[in-house]
Amino acid sequence: MHLGNVFTALVSWLSARSAGARWILRIEDLDPQRSRAEHARRIEDDLHWLGLDWDEGGTGDIGPAAPYSQSRRSHIYAAAMERLHATGLTYPCFCRRADIMATQAPHQSDGRIVYAGTCRPALLPAPGRVFPTAPHAVRLFVPDEDITFADTVFGPQRCNLATHCGDFVLRRADGAWAYQLAVVVDDAAMGVTEVVRGSDLLLSSAQQIYLYRLLGEAPPRFAHVPLLCNEHGRRLSKRDGSLGMEEMRERYSAGEIIGKLACLAGITPDAAPCRPDELVALFDTARIPPVAEIRVTTSGDALPHMP
Repeated sequence: MHLGNVFTALVSWLSARSAGARWILRIEDLDPQRSRAEHARRIEDDLHWLGLDWDEGGTGDIGPAAPYSQSRRSHIYAAAMERLHATGLTYPCFCRRADIMATQAPHQSDGRIVYAGTCRPALLPAPGRVFPTAPHAVRLFVPDEDITFADTVFGPQRCNLATHCGDFVLRRADGAWAYQLAVVVDDAAMGVTEVVRGSDLLLSSAQQIYLYRLLGEAPPRFAHVPLLCNEHGRRLSKRDGSLGMEEMRERYSAGEIIGKLACLAGITPDAAPCRPDELVALFDTARIPPVAEIRVTTSGDALPHMP
């Protein structure tokens, strides 16, 4: 994890604890090329060290909805896919990523491309469609319809599925399940009532609400928090080694890290070291700044701060 991951985890944990709810640690390891068991164990070790405990999930599969690792839930996603096939709104897509990227300029600042519908059949819905045996992705048709919802941090949202999202992938051509399908199926199965995540996924909420409706499930509440970006405006990633947990743990105490992040989230007026449980009574999502990003930088041995 890097500091941005911890920021979102802290806000999510505090939201659950302040509501007397259960906090679930799901291992989202859909991409077999990037996911390793040791990464999951390191995440758990970092969370324990920070004082962020979970009630369900993790590599120990604690809880009634096991398994909590998405790499072991393929049969569950396949069953959901069959239900979506039955609607007649799914179709095979043979477009390569390079082809899609070349069709138009990114619609969103994060580089999101709205699919042009190159492989979309002329007639939809088409229940009972037979899919080809050649490798292909599976896409879901979206209507020209506005999805509205209230985000806990950013307030009322309106998103047109056709204009802002486009037909999106449910399963990649290499067989990997897409994030949008997996998280909807898992949140419904695990009884998730609130999702706290980064602001870069705000637009995904409309796609997921549409999926919940098609699957006959009630969507959770959504709370999108600012992304932590470096001094150049780039969102934190594994490339920002100085802001990764491995180096942070060598330089600072858990209390120092939690205190700084609590201040960035508007929970405390200063960055005094503290434990997560000391923040529960102070937590209020109304204090979280409704901005897409917060820039942080490092200076010598000081913890990251806002310039």
